[in-house]
Amino acid sequence: MKIALLAALALTLTAGGCITIEERRALDAEQCRGYGFRTGTDAFASCLQQIDLDRADARRAYAYRDFGGPFGGYGFGYGYRRW
Repeated sequence: MKIALLAALALTLTAGGCITIEERRALDAEQCRGYGFRTGTDAFASCLQQIDLDRADARRAYAYRDFGGPFGGYGFGYGYRRW
C-alpha cells in the first residue's frame, strides 16, 4: 500500500514538471511582449526565433558536455574514450 502511494506521488510530481509545446510558446511570446515587441511584427518573430535558437544551443551544449559528443565517445573510433 505504501509503495503504491509513493509510486503515485512520484509519478504526479514528475508529470507536474512537464510543459506542453503550447505552454512553452505562450511563455516565449509573453517574454517577447515583456521586452516591448508587438505581436505580429518582424521584430516579435525575430525575438521568438532567437529564444528558440538559444534553447536549441543549450540542448546541443548539454549533449556535448563531458560526454565526448552525441554518441558518448564510445566505440567507432569516435572521441577520445575508446574501449
